[in-house]
Amino acid sequence: MIAGLEPLHFIWFVLIGVLFVGFFFLEGFDFGVGLATRLLAKDEEERDTVVQTIGPVWDSNEVWLITAGGAMFASFPHWYATLFSGYYIPLFLILVGLIVRGVSFEFAAHSETKREKNFWQWMLFVGSLIVPFLFGMIFTSMIQGMPIDENFNIFAKFGDYVNLMSIVGGIAVTLICFIHGLNYIRLKVEGDLRVRAERLSQKLYPLLFAGLVVFAILVYTNTDFIERRPVSTIAILAVMVAAAVAAYYGSLKGKEKLSFISTGAVLAGIVVLIFNGIFPFVMIGDVAANSMKISEAASTLYTLKTMTIVTVCILPFVLAYLSWSYYIFRKRLKVGEGNEHY
Repeated sequence: MIAGLEPLHFIWFVLIGVLFVGFFFLEGFDFGVGLATRLLAKDEEERDTVVQTIGPVWDSNEVWLITAGGAMFASFPHWYATLFSGYYIPLFLILVGLIVRGVSFEFAAHSETKREKNFWQWMLFVGSLIVPFLFGMIFTSMIQGMPIDENFNIFAKFGDYVNLMSIVGGIAVTLICFIHGLNYIRLKVEGDLRVRAERLSQKLYPLLFAGLVVFAILVYTNTDFIERRPVSTIAILAVMVAAAVAAYYGSLKGKEKLSFISTGAVLAGIVVLIFNGIFPFVMIGDVAANSMKISEAASTLYTLKTMTIVTVCILPFVLAYLSWSYYIFRKRLKVGEGNEHY
């Protein structure tokens, strides 16, 4: 065991990773569906149907992010403070994007004119674009090492946030979310819209493969992941590539569930790669001595023990509710069916 690292520290570090995996797997296709309203749907009826596919579940999917942020605040307050103060502007923009995206569902559904509805549908698209892009930028800039002082304050310049790797990370996460959303639409709709979602996803896979190659090269050149953990890092990258190939195969052969699960696995792989690479730290500094260890960021063991008991008691009910809601709304949709869940 690493000096100073208690089992509960490790458990909560892993749990926060799991919460982010859940968020990107579930909310990832929500973002993709939001992008599809302008990049796939041809008219208002198709846009209503596309939005209908996530109408009953998008808000419960966002709970994973709220839970991850709350768990980080309670279990690792110093990590939370450093991350949120250092990335204040991008995280503020993410919050704006989530709010705009959230209200757009209701405002578009209750708009009295076509112009109003069109405006709020565009807001859905914009929110679905900027949130995954900024998350990709934050994660990939963070793992390169930020200018952190001995008190764990970040004093970063524009180039620390916006650079080649963070831009590639932002584009890659957005692209995977879009393909993930197209695969979800293939699962949820019938007719011409489903066929076009399949064809569009097929055209995007070559871009995804190229992006993964560039991302792997940048991970090698801009981080010490492969130097410190060569086996696990290469294994995770290999799994991500294999999942992307499986998704493409599923698209060519009409295997929708395989495509959907595989693109979700690619998104999950990014989170696992980052958490595996930064361990036993939570924040990587450009000076190694200023990187924040898990043990330095953690709450007291009493707090972590209490959180563990509460989580064990509540989690089964949350998972049961999510499973039930997806089961209830499992029916495929047709264009023009109505918008009772929009």
